[in-house]
Amino acid sequence: QVQLVDSGGGLVQAGDSLRLACTASGRTFSNYDMGWFRQAPGKEREFVARISGSGLTRYYADSVKGRFTISRDNAQNTVYLQMNSLKLEDTAVYSCAAKRPLREYEAWGQGTQVTVSS
Repeated sequence: QVQLVDSGGGLVQAGDSLRLACTASGRTFSNYDMGWFRQAPGKEREFVARISGSGLTRYYADSVKGRFTISRDNAQNTVYLQMNSLKLEDTAVYSCAAKRPLREYEAWGQGTQVTVSS
């Protein structure tokens, strides 16, 4: 099974940018679709973005479309989430996740806290 480690969270002001990273080990990284999810206090975990193993296909939640960009570097076994124009409502714990095509997510990162202040 693939193992994932998230990093890059922090405290930023509204309008700032932040880049999260998720590094994988244990399996062939390019075989996995990678997703980012987030969970705010008192709320359900929600989908943020997903990228296919090749990097050619990307999906975004409507709430982040146009502001966030998911990308991956298969040579570095890393997936990124570039977050621009951050809003207060983007405050959450962000976690990456891995899945093989047509399957459920099978591995999760430990999560990294993103806090956006006014």
